[in-house]
Amino acid sequence: MQKRIIESIQASLTDALVEVDLDGNRALITVTSSVFAGKSRVQQQQLVYGCIDEFIKDGSLHAVTIRALTPE
Repeated sequence: MQKRIIESIQASLTDALVEVDLDGNRALITVTSSVFAGKSRVQQQQLVYGCIDEFIKDGSLHAVTIRALTPE
């Protein structure tokens, strides 16, 4: 599951460095990408949620915490 989440995020955010810590169907996802520069926290999280939406919809992920960072 961890690998699938990372691959899904990196498919859309090609320069992203992704770390995923799973605990059952809960995840802490840390994404570092230049794409987040100049975007609000909500916009950053929406980008990541868009990448993992399929896992939320099918119930693989229930609770998600997203840390979105820029390389700077």
